[in-house]
Amino acid sequence: MFVDNPTAWKRRTAPPKDLDAFRNRLVELDVRPVAVHASYLVNLAGPDGHFRTSSIDVLASDMTAAAAYGATMVNVHTGSHRDTSVEAGLQRVAAGVAEVLARRDESGTFGAIRPLASGDGRYPPRLVLENAAGGGDSVGVTIGEHARIAEHAAQLGVPEARLGFCLDVAHAWGAGIRMDDPDSIDAWLDEFDRELGLERLALLHLNDSRSERGSRTDRHEHIGAGQIGEEGFRHLLTHPALQDV
Repeated sequence: MFVDNPTAWKRRTAPPKDLDAFRNRLVELDVRPVAVHASYLVNLAGPDGHFRTSSIDVLASDMTAAAAYGATMVNVHTGSHRDTSVEAGLQRVAAGVAEVLARRDESGTFGAIRPLASGDGRYPPRLVLENAAGGGDSVGVTIGEHARIAEHAAQLGVPEARLGFCLDVAHAWGAGIRMDDPDSIDAWLDEFDRELGLERLALLHLNDSRSERGSRTDRHEHIGAGQIGEEGFRHLLTHPALQDV
């Protein structure tokens, strides 16, 4: 879910009036986990100082709001290095992650944040980085790039439990991974486990794609109506290593 407009910098000045009712219903219906998708404008990888400051502010705001909603995860795109270098972009992402996670606003717009009494949940939320399709100087395209972010973040004092990762199937397809083939999916999962550990794979975004594999473009389609097909999604949904993801 979104906690605010995903295409605007401005954040709400007061929590929604039905926030407590929403949280109560989550507990009543045992709906969990709740994941928040951060603003699409966030770019932690870019070199522009003003844009970076705005990105960190908005992501920190979304993290605070997510906790108030009872969410245990906040998913965000890794962004673009903006014609600098992939390595410089990865280092900036890690530094941005460290800065966002260091902020603890428990007395701002959303008041005193309390954990959701549903028995499951990290508090505060875990920040989750999503893989990119590879277009537009993007970083976080490969598992190796995410491992480099994790390494840099650890050097900056970010605990492993606070930083997770998301596999967007359409983005992986755009980056050239055969998400229609169970053997290819298993190879991807094996590499992820070697580089990062499967316990850090926090989310799957199950999107089909209108794009050709390897096109480095991000054009989502309804599952079964795109080019990836059902076999890959079936394999992901029934994979024994992914039942807790």
